[in-house]
Amino acid sequence: MPRMIYDYTKNVLEKVSFDAKLFTKELKKAVRNLFPYELEHLRNWLLYFTSERPELRQYISIVDA
Repeated sequence: MPRMIYDYTKNVLEKVSFDAKLFTKELKKAVRNLFPYELEHLRNWLLYFTSERPELRQYISIVDA
């Protein structure tokens, strides 16, 4: 059964995407809380999600760190 924290993280990131500072804060939390394979899924989702929000694309590097 997949962990619900991954889905919760995506939901939170969508809701705070209006503010880059909040988005960054929640993304850093995700890096601390998700498993490595979930981070890879999150990175792929972020590439898709930020395709319409180029101002947030720069923060994908947080997941790679």
